Amino acid sequence: MILLKSILNGNSRTDILIDGGRIKKIGPVNELVPGTETMDCSRKAVIPAFVNMHTHAAMIMLRGIHEDLTLYDWLNNIWKIEAGLDSDFIYWSTRVACLEMIRSGTTTFNDQYWFCPHARQAALDMGLRPVFSFIFLDSHNPDMARRQREACQRLYERTLEWGDESQFAISIHSVYTVCRENILWANQFALDHGLKVHLHLSETRKENEDCIRNHGGLSPTEYFEDLGIWGPHVIAAHCLHLSDRDVRILGDRRVNCVHNIHSNLKLASGYRFRYEELRDAGANLCLGTDGAASANDMDMLAHMKTAAIMQKAWRENPEAMPLDQLLDCATVHGARALGIDTGVIREGAWADLSLIDLDDPGFLSPGSVPANLVYAAGSRAIDSVMCRGRWVMNNRHIPSEAETLEGARKLQFRH
Repeated sequence: MILLKSILNGNSRTDILIDGGRIKKIGPVNELVPGTETMDCSRKAVIPAFVNMHTHAAMIMLRGIHEDLTLYDWLNNIWKIEAGLDSDFIYWSTRVACLEMIRSGTTTFNDQYWFCPHARQAALDMGLRPVFSFIFLDSHNPDMARRQREACQRLYERTLEWGDESQFAISIHSVYTVCRENILWANQFALDHGLKVHLHLSETRKENEDCIRNHGGLSPTEYFEDLGIWGPHVIAAHCLHLSDRDVRILGDRRVNCVHNIHSNLKLASGYRFRYEELRDAGANLCLGTDGAASANDMDMLAHMKTAAIMQKAWRENPEAMPLDQLLDCATVHGARALGIDTGVIREGAWADLSLIDLDDPGFLSPGSVPANLVYAAGSRAIDSVMCRGRWVMNNRHIPSEAETLEGARKLQFRH
């Protein structure tokens, strides 16, 4: 058991008792079982750990190598490099990504990348909760499409032994990289096996224009709707260039839409994410960092700040994306999309928590903890992080950090 003593939870101080990986009690705890780990949290606050709903974790060791490019130029360069990557690179790069996510308060991430069994092992070795997927990306090549269906079936059978510390999902990369047959097959496979579907949607104007030209005037959202893909099992990243009809479709189908502000800005894909319209239509709105090769970091707090101030700026409305909704997008909405009982501080929920150091200079004001955390202190104020009731960082110490950095440096030299 772990007892967080006198911690600031919302507007009041309380005790939080953790047992078996879950929050057992929120309130005064006077009698303790022998051996309970007790932490004095009188100078700390607690928030739910973040859920990063769209990323390519292992790309963290590719960041900075292709700068100042549009998405399609960037992809053409990155895909050439990725052709030479191996499982060792994926394993150690994913561990580095987990380091960065832990330091910025993330415990769950929804990933889309290669060699997912090795990436999964890296995440578990770091103590996090990952979602990894088989990626359908066939470039409209029939032979490759067939081979990917066969490979997906083989991998799924292996994942039946994974246990509940991670999830397996299906990724349909995008409308422009996957043929119609595989889109239909992959979605049906996911439905048949109770899996999530993870895809890119309307990231650029070019994607929309090409889809309209190639698919009888249909936008990517309309094309996927025509194929019967949409539903609450789908996680759609970017969702940037949407018409009113696209918004209605995504809302009506209760799709999980992920905002990726830094990569959208940096690749000049756009910035007018229709947060309010999608929210009001009924979509479940989440946040993600995208991969660090395009967004350059995996710090959810940094992305949260940018997402909020960009909404306020382009709408010319300071009330746009208020703090409570912003925090929900980074926590409980992602947990809802993945079907996991986290993202909240509630008795019975998984103890995925971040402890905030209130002695950080960012909190030397009467402002609220969420406001000062998001807009001032940022991730430097995250003192400790637990996932499923286990410390992955305690007093800013990550036990596996030195080993991770040593393994990654050797790999970097080799490449």
